[in-house]
Amino acid sequence: MNFDLQIIRNALAEDLGTGDVTTCATVPADLTAGAAMVAREPLVICGLPLAEAVFNEVSSKTEFQRQAQDGQRARKGQCLLRLRGPAGAMLTAERVALNFVQRLSGIATLTARFVEAVAGTRARILDTRKTTPGLRALEKYAVTCGGGTNHRFGLFDRVLIKDNHLAALRLEPPNPIEAAVRRARAQCPRLEVEVEAGTLEQVQQALMAKADVILLDNMSNEDLRAAVWLVNGRARTEASGGVSLATVRAIAETGVDYISVGALTHSARASDVALEFDTAG
Repeated sequence: MNFDLQIIRNALAEDLGTGDVTTCATVPADLTAGAAMVAREPLVICGLPLAEAVFNEVSSKTEFQRQAQDGQRARKGQCLLRLRGPAGAMLTAERVALNFVQRLSGIATLTARFVEAVAGTRARILDTRKTTPGLRALEKYAVTCGGGTNHRFGLFDRVLIKDNHLAALRLEPPNPIEAAVRRARAQCPRLEVEVEAGTLEQVQQALMAKADVILLDNMSNEDLRAAVWLVNGRARTEASGGVSLATVRAIAETGVDYISVGALTHSARASDVALEFDTAG
């Protein structure tokens, strides 16, 4: 797991402000303790290395014994991480460490449910750019822990020609899709080009323009099947728009290659994880 330590420092600074007044006022500086990070519900684990880094940032004297690994499933009551070190430092770091693990495990757990829902089909579950500002790398990592696949990381690593790009080019001959793909190929020859299509006519235009991927946006399942038949392997297909656990299986059965799900990162519920202290010693 790769991450920028500044993310941790910013989170700690936000929580600490001028200092942890409760811990400083009540807990002796030389007190040591043990603690266990515990799953309070079934979940897919994500963020343990990040949690360790949070505790270590507050005190390098904290010792860790990892009881599980990111990407593994945990049962209710399972210990994920054991800690021992300065009690005050662990208390100060507790909430920030838990926030990261709860948020990322929630994304991983929801992703795993979507992946399970399409098992046996050809479809792969993709994330989107609908992420928490500043936390995209972490949240996309959580998607992979849940068995999902990362789509483009940002605006720089794939050409994705969407409806508003096409609206801006509406007067371009012979059609906006052809004009956009031609310019993208000229300016970004090493990048894949994906085109959003909301109609079967636009799918045909994207095929004629030789797009690498065609994003089938908010289409009915009937139109998705027709689009997959029309494409016939000449491009990869991605279904998108309002995908839920209730609808994803039927979408996958239309034969699309990918299904992008914004909910993985913008609507995942945080998993219930706690830090339980042992007797100090």
